[in-house]
Amino acid sequence: MLLDAIRAEGFRLSKSRTTWFWSVFFAPILSLIFGIIGVVFLKANEAQIAAQTDIPPEVIAMMANAPINLVTEIVTAAGKLDSILLLPFVLIGAATLYAADYRWETWRLISARNSRTNLLLGKLAIAALLSLIAIVVMLLSGVAETFIRAATFDRTLTFDITGEAVGGFFALGGLSFLRVMQFTMLALLTAVVTRSLLAALFVPLVVAVAQFFSPQLFLTMGMQPDAWLPVLANPSGAIDALKAIASGAGAALPEGLALKAWVSMALWTLLPIAGAMFWFNRQDLSKE
Repeated sequence: MLLDAIRAEGFRLSKSRTTWFWSVFFAPILSLIFGIIGVVFLKANEAQIAAQTDIPPEVIAMMANAPINLVTEIVTAAGKLDSILLLPFVLIGAATLYAADYRWETWRLISARNSRTNLLLGKLAIAALLSLIAIVVMLLSGVAETFIRAATFDRTLTFDITGEAVGGFFALGGLSFLRVMQFTMLALLTAVVTRSLLAALFVPLVVAVAQFFSPQLFLTMGMQPDAWLPVLANPSGAIDALKAIASGAGAALPEGLALKAWVSMALWTLLPIAGAMFWFNRQDLSKE
């Protein structure tokens, strides 16, 4: 049964403290440390920075005396949870989940107790749970940094919650979670095809780099960034477009981009799962 597969994968993951540290806690801790260092540096050099005429808007916002709306900070942070700082470390946990049974040659033992589809879906469910916990901890890290910033610059905190803010939080957070899951699904496909933990870790990162540079490549071919092929090839750009729509800035986007972005997200989400299922169900697990 699928529930048995999920329970088994959850139990195995609960015993891996190293995976929990690197996948869930390391990036938020590092982010918080960098945030504190930045706040302390700005406070120590406040007078010199204020005397400059070309201060970046982000720095001005951090040093302003106006109250900080914690709700706005949380909503903004929700749209940045799929950051490049978090993704590689979530991939550590995902690659471990997907490829460990190849490394330790245990597939032949557990595949006799459940269907291959259930076993793979169980791993995917636990990877989704791990990713969700990681982005929640990352969000809490950002909230902690906001409290520290408010205390350092003597700024009051407000909590002006509205229905629009709640909707924006879930929309942006959901899109960030979907982007993180896309990386774990690429890791799943890579693990099944290559049977390698290192490949499952690094191939999604290589694909992400290729996606980042794809708009420039298509421009040299005479294609605009909002054309079908560039959007389909770059899910990162597609997710940014959907986040802009969720933030209320969709009117500035080219007509039809929303549909292209949703199709791009669907393809990059569903195709890796379908490919992994197809390959795994036909794989000879006696040759690990």
